[in-house]
Amino acid sequence: MKAIVYTDYGPPEVLRLAEVSKSTPKEDEVLLEIWAASVNPLDWHFMRGSPYFLRLMAGLRQPKVNRLGVDVAGVVEAVGRNVTQFQPGDGVFGVCRGAFAESVCAPAKGLVRKPANLTFEQAAAVPIAAISALKGLRDKGQLQRGQKVLINGAAGGVGTFAVQLARMFGADVTGVCRTRNVELVRSLGAAHVIDYTKENFTQSEQRYDVILDTVGNHSLSDCRRALTAAGTLVMVGGPNTRRWLGPMSGMLTSLVCAPFVSQKLRPFLAHLHGDDLNVLRELLETGKIVPSIDRSYSLQEVPAAIRYLEEGHARGKVVITMST
Repeated sequence: MKAIVYTDYGPPEVLRLAEVSKSTPKEDEVLLEIWAASVNPLDWHFMRGSPYFLRLMAGLRQPKVNRLGVDVAGVVEAVGRNVTQFQPGDGVFGVCRGAFAESVCAPAKGLVRKPANLTFEQAAAVPIAAISALKGLRDKGQLQRGQKVLINGAAGGVGTFAVQLARMFGADVTGVCRTRNVELVRSLGAAHVIDYTKENFTQSEQRYDVILDTVGNHSLSDCRRALTAAGTLVMVGGPNTRRWLGPMSGMLTSLVCAPFVSQKLRPFLAHLHGDDLNVLRELLETGKIVPSIDRSYSLQEVPAAIRYLEEGHARGKVVITMST
C-alpha cells in the first residue's frame, strides 16, 4: 500500500509517497481502509520537529515514527479479537497515527461510526479541530447560555467548529477573521464579526466572558484587557515563532500569571476521549454542526496541503482524499 513517510525533519519536501507493508490489527485495533484524512497544525509541527521541545517525544535527530496524519475516516477491513463494536464494512471516523496512507491499523477506542449524512471527507475534517473547540468552550471555558464569547481565528479549523458550538450553547458569539471570511463566519452563527484588518478587538470597549484564542497573535495582557473581571481566556495553539517552545511559550506564561489575576487563564492541548467523539457524532447527525472544508488534495499532494495550512489562511479544514 502507499503512504506518506519521512525520515528527517524539515519543510514539506522531506515528505515522500512510498510503498509500505500493510499491517495486521492487534487485539484492540481495526484495520481501516482510509477514504479521507485531514491536515492539522500538529502534522507540520511533527514534520518540522518544531518547536524543539517536541523532539523530546518525537526523536531528537530524526523522527521515531515516520508516518504523519491524525484525523481519519474510512471503512473497517478487519478487527482485532477484542473489538466488538465494529465489524468489516462499517464506516468510521476518528483519530489514529499514520492517517496519510491507503490503510492503517487504528485503536478501536479512537473511532466511532460515521454519520450517514456525512461524506468521508466531511467526517475526516471533524476529529481534532472539533474536539479542540468542544473541550475548549465546554470544559475549559465553561461557556454558559447568554454569555459573550469571542472566537479569535473564527474561520480556521478549530474556529469554524467553535462558532457553531458556541451558538448551540446559547452564547452571544463574536468571531474574529480577515475580510474575505466575514460572510463565512457570519453564516456559521456568529452574531458579530470583527475584521482584524480593520479593528483590533483588544482595543475595543467591549468585554467578553470567554475568549477562545486559536491564533495567539495578541499578548496576554492585551487579551486580558478584552475580558470581564472574572472572564476566562482559553488558549488553543498559537504561532510557532519561538524555536524552543513555540506556542507553549504563551501557555507557560499564562500558567505563571494565573494565580495572581482574577481572570481564569487556561492553556489547552486537546486530547481524545471516546465520549467526546460520540457527542460530536450526534451533533453531526442532527445537523447542529457542519464541517467547513476549504480545499481537498490527493495523497501524493500531502506536502502541498501542509504547505497551504502552514500559510495560515485556510478557511476551515484542509482534507486529503484517497483514490477508492
